Amino acid sequence: METIKRRPTRQIKLGNVLIGGGAPISVQSMLSVPTSDISAALSQIHSLEKVGCEIIRFSVETMADIPAIYEFKKETHIPLVADIHFDYKLALAALQAGVDGLRINPGNIGSRDKVEAVAKSAKERGVPIRIGVNSGSLPKELLAKYGLSSEAMVEAALSHIRILEDIGFEAIKVSVKASQVPLMLASYKALSQKIDYPLHLGVTEAGTLLSGSVKSALALGILLEEGIGDTIRVSLTADPVKEVMVGKQILQNLGLRKGLQIISCPTCGRTHINLMRLAEEVESALQEYANLPLTIAVMGCAVNGPGEAREADFGIAGGVGEGLIFAKGKIIKKVPEDRLVAELIQLIKNWKESV
Repeated sequence: METIKRRPTRQIKLGNVLIGGGAPISVQSMLSVPTSDISAALSQIHSLEKVGCEIIRFSVETMADIPAIYEFKKETHIPLVADIHFDYKLALAALQAGVDGLRINPGNIGSRDKVEAVAKSAKERGVPIRIGVNSGSLPKELLAKYGLSSEAMVEAALSHIRILEDIGFEAIKVSVKASQVPLMLASYKALSQKIDYPLHLGVTEAGTLLSGSVKSALALGILLEEGIGDTIRVSLTADPVKEVMVGKQILQNLGLRKGLQIISCPTCGRTHINLMRLAEEVESALQEYANLPLTIAVMGCAVNGPGEAREADFGIAGGVGEGLIFAKGKIIKKVPEDRLVAELIQLIKNWKESV
């Protein structure tokens, strides 16, 4: 696989995660439960930990959300980002509580002295700020001047950046998200030519698991292949765990991250085994091995089995009520259909223990 040449950017540190400057592209998500519901939020944080989420964002709407931050910090090592709008006091309180990052727009949290107070507190604590421009909340004057366009998106981002730069704050990352893929692409491409701050990629309001995954894979894939992007979020109307899983798959399939890949054929008339069920069972059973640098094949017949999938590290090829277990194209054994998944998992466990 050809190596993608990434765009050079400054590097910032968000908790224990480096962003930009050649650091690995991180995958993040956002809690979908109220922050003040500490039990539900912690449950979601732990679920995100299990699938390898590297940054977690959550909304801070009122001071009632602040106590939760102290509890989150006790329970997780994952960097936590407070998402705040309008009230600078919430940003100050979140910083005091120990958040690792802020997502704000300096232009909408008040006068210059309030922005300075937030920036000063963040700088003292080594906390970076993400400027998050969204196509659905652009300033009226920019919409009047440019319409809903990449020009409006970029100028909004640059105006917020200047506010922080003017007061000496440069631990910045930036996003210019839109729900329309062409607008999102044009905005990020244009902005990447004007700044060297790290970029957070995402399609806002992308949609459900299916439509949102397609939109995000398309948009993020194009930008990442061009070397643009330092951290990503796949925004879905779904369990945040799915966001992380899709995000990691996007990076893996571009060669930007190592990890487990499952390939499976689409089935045809030659398939005499319940391949869809087998593929789902394999995918579910291998979640705990998601970081292993392996390719696993789940194939429907001997035609698509050890031959076409010979580059896979391990695999299954279906038959009639039975199937083959193979490795690198070589058949290891024939087993009954109801034992195929268990035998494959045991083979992978044995491999893991031997390396």
